[in-house]
Amino acid sequence: MQAIPPTESLIEYPSDFPIKVMGPTHIDFAPTIVLVVQKHDPDFHEGKMEVRPSSKGNFTGLTVTVRATSREQLDALYSELSAHPMVKIVM
Repeated sequence: MQAIPPTESLIEYPSDFPIKVMGPTHIDFAPTIVLVVQKHDPDFHEGKMEVRPSSKGNFTGLTVTVRATSREQLDALYSELSAHPMVKIVM
């Protein structure tokens, strides 16, 4: 994947940035994702997260709104979320 120069970024920093995370429904899913996000945005809390179960209840979708301060921060957060064993999709 080719890197996008910072001058061509479509995101202005700092800004609030929503990230969607989906994984199997589990009692520890949301609390675990909160801990991962807080490593990259220490001010993040559960009030900045929306939780939606799938229609059959097998999966849970989360929308976490982080305070994005740089592209490096977002890249690191996406990488850690994508690599987490509880996470199926990050958008």
